Amino acid sequence: MIQKISQQLNLQISQVENTLELLEGGATIPFIARYRKERTNQLDEVQIKAIRDLHEQFTALEKRKISILESLEENGFLNPELEQKIKQTDNLSELEDLYLPYKPKRRTRATIAIDKGLEPLAKILMAQNHPNIEDAANRYVNAKNEVLDKSDALQGAMNIVAEWINENASIRKRMRHLFEREAQITSKVVKTKIEEAQKFEMYFDW
Repeated sequence: MIQKISQQLNLQISQVENTLELLEGGATIPFIARYRKERTNQLDEVQIKAIRDLHEQFTALEKRKISILESLEENGFLNPELEQKIKQTDNLSELEDLYLPYKPKRRTRATIAIDKGLEPLAKILMAQNHPNIEDAANRYVNAKNEVLDKSDALQGAMNIVAEWINENASIRKRMRHLFEREAQITSKVVKTKIEEAQKFEMYFDW
C-alpha cells in the first residue's frame, strides 16, 4: 500500500511511511507540515492530506476486497482468475463491477425470465447470428411457463441480455470512461419553483 501511495503521488517511500506514522500517532496535518519537516522531507499540508486520503482509500478498498472474496468463497463462486482480478484492481468501482454478477440480489425481470426457460433464447439473441429470431422465439412459447407468445419470449430474453450487459465489468468500465469524456450536465428551473430558487438563478438554464 505504501509503495502504491508513493508511486501515485511521486513521493519517496520514506516520506509516506513517516507521514503515516505521525498521523497514526495523533499528529494533525498542520502540525506535521510546520514542525515535522525533517521527518517528511519538507512535505506541505496538501501533500500530507493527499497521503492521508489515499491511505484511507486503499485501506477501505482492501477491507472491501476481503469481504467480497469471503462472500464469493462462501457461495462457491470464487475461482483463481476472478480472485486474481479482484486482488489486482486498485479501483473501488471496478471492484464492485467484478462482484456485481455474483452479488446476492432480489428477483429481477432477468431471473424471472431464466426461471421461465428463456436463457437459451437469450444466448441466441446475444450471438446475433440466427437467420430468423422470431422463429427461434416461437419455440419457447409455453403457457405453463407463462410465455404466452413470441413477444413474451423475446421480451424475457432481452431482459436476460440486458442484465448480462449490465453486469459485464469490461462494458461498465468502457461506459464509465465514455461518460467521463462525453457526458454533459444540464439544469433547468421548475416553473412553479422560480421564486423559491432565486439564489440559484444562474443555474435556471445551464
